[in-house]
Amino acid sequence: MPKKSVENGSGFRPLHDKVLVKRDTAEGKTASGIFLPERAKDAPKTGVVEAVGTGTLNHETGELIPLSLKKGDRVVFSSYSGTEVKLDGVEMLVMSESEVLAVIEG
Repeated sequence: MPKKSVENGSGFRPLHDKVLVKRDTAEGKTASGIFLPERAKDAPKTGVVEAVGTGTLNHETGELIPLSLKKGDRVVFSSYSGTEVKLDGVEMLVMSESEVLAVIEG
């Protein structure tokens, strides 16, 4: 996955059907208490939606179809989803709403 660096993270706004997700941090040790080196950690497949685009355009009717995700939703996504970007020193993912597999409720 290519990494891109964005200088001004405060003005970042996803377009169309894209969402900005802050990935959860990787666990530093196993359930049995063994500490994992950095390269052995699996990247979490969960995170929190930080920003959403305006939606997709229905080309037949010209109607804007809003996204079903909203800022603050906890989501699950597949391993290779999205493009990594760095905003204000924090690594985030930009992905299409269709790459999100589920919303974690509760």
